[in-house]
Amino acid sequence: MTALVSHAPSDALRLVLATNDLVVVAGIPGAGKSTVLHEADNRAGAAVIDSEHVARRLSEVVPAWLSYRWYRPVVHLVHRWRILRAAMSFAGPVIAHLPATCWRTRALLILIGMLSRRTRRLVWISVDPDDAYRAQVGRGRVSRPRSFARHVRHARAIEDVLRDTGRLRGWHSAQVLRRPPRGTRLVLAPRS
Repeated sequence: MTALVSHAPSDALRLVLATNDLVVVAGIPGAGKSTVLHEADNRAGAAVIDSEHVARRLSEVVPAWLSYRWYRPVVHLVHRWRILRAAMSFAGPVIAHLPATCWRTRALLILIGMLSRRTRRLVWISVDPDDAYRAQVGRGRVSRPRSFARHVRHARAIEDVLRDTGRLRGWHSAQVLRRPPRGTRLVLAPRS
């Protein structure tokens, strides 16, 4: 199996995409999923579905006193709807990010990929939990301790399976990627 993500010259990571790919960038909260996608060079014309867009829009319309934790479920629901809509209607590759540490979330993403007849690819960003927690503090949204511990526990199990087998049930390909250093550019390239 060829690597989905490869190192390119000049400290860039290269992600080669086919038009029917559904790529899920996953990992624990604070792993750097949004950062990697925000800084990506999207040469493939991929639809990049980011929950940050939903969270930002909602934060503009909800009362200022309402903390994110109270409207987080709405963000999650709308984000998953946007992934489904893009997978079903967009003509090119679709890239989405979410933790996907829960089997139900991964099952939903697999189902979306199957319904949309897309090749399901998982890029798992592995990061030290302490670094991820500091990143959460830095962005101003911190998971509750029990929730974060659950994400970490599930993530370790997923990473163990991926390291041992190189596969994850329901995905055409899956790859563990250490969290890239800040400033590392992800190049989304079309398959030629």
